Formats: sequence, C-alpha cells, structure tokens
Amino acid sequence: MSSALQVTAEVRAGIEKLKDGGVIALPTDTLYALAADATNDAAVERVFEIKGREGAKPLPLFVSGVDMARRCATLSPAAECLARRFWPGALTLVLPKQASFRSLALAGGETVALRAPDHQIALEVIAGLGRPLTGTSANRSGGPDPVTADVVRRALGGELDLIIDAGACPAGRPSTIVDCTNDPPAVLREGVISGEAIRDALEDRLPR
Repeated sequence: MSSALQVTAEVRAGIEKLKDGGVIALPTDTLYALAADATNDAAVERVFEIKGREGAKPLPLFVSGVDMARRCATLSPAAECLARRFWPGALTLVLPKQASFRSLALAGGETVALRAPDHQIALEVIAGLGRPLTGTSANRSGGPDPVTADVVRRALGGELDLIIDAGACPAGRPSTIVDCTNDPPAVLREGVISGEAIRDALEDRLPR
C-alpha cells in the first residue's frame, strides 16, 4: 500500500475517533497537537486532563480557514487581513468569540484563539469533522515540544485514542500569537512568524 493511501486511512480513522468523542494527536506545520472536537465537552475535558492543564486556562482551537473562524469569532478588518495573509500557517489569532459559539476549551472566557494549520493532514481532519478542533501542543504542560510522533508516544501514548504519524513537523517551533481584540493588534508571542512580518502585513493594508 502506498504511503498516500496509508495517510488517507489514518486521516479517516482520526475523523471517526473525533466523531466518537476521542482525543488524537496529529501533525501540524509547527508541532504535534492534541485534537478533540471543540464542541464536545467530555472530549475537551480529556484534553485538559491529558495535558495536565488547569481548567481555567483556555485552549487554542484549529479551524479550516476564515469561513469556519467566523462561526466561532468576530474578525476585525485587521484580523481578517492577518488571517488571509498567513493562514493556513503558524499564526494564532486571539479574537472576540461569537455569542452563539460555546466550547469548554474557552474556559468561560469571551475570547477564542484560532489558527488554520498549514498541514494537509490537519486540514483534512478538520474538514472531515466539519467543526473546530482543540489545537494545543501534544505534551504535558511545560514538557518538551512534540516535534515528532515518537516524542508524543513516549509522553502520552497510553492516553490517546490515535496518533497520526507523519514524521517531524516542518517548523518544530510554536506559532506566533497575535491579540486582535484591540486595535492595533499586539503580538503576544513571537514564534515562527516574526513580529516584523505581522507589522508589515498590517501596514500594507492601510491606505497610502
């Protein structure tokens, strides 16, 4: 069987696990992530437990793109500019949540951190589920960055329903986080994308 068919089978298996309320690890462009259906409370609770993360600390979410992001959050013109420039990619946007959107991953807050990962497997899984996924790194809080599936197996293998192994993640570093709840947006964490690139993208949208 070709590797492409093997990947397709794993993606389908991952989608089915998520539909059943499971928690899986999948590769992204930055790091391996713990993925669960963000609208399934029991699944999200498992992510918090596996991660060893306090329930009061929200989890970021993965979306397929701007259209799915609008179902979860309100995008300002600046936020939409950044999303269209850097998605799919290593940019997480902190946004005001839509009043109709509910997820235990938000820890009761009024904001949501969204990213569209630039990885075919991750995007296929999100599209197949049709809902946002939790997008936190697949490690214990404070643990080493999960760049490979082997790192995930050693740390969390016995607690996950599936690990989709696609080799090492290309970037091997966290995403950049930008707070878009105020204008102008502010870089909260500089990761793969530089703060300078963020500022340049925002300046480019302004009339000259």
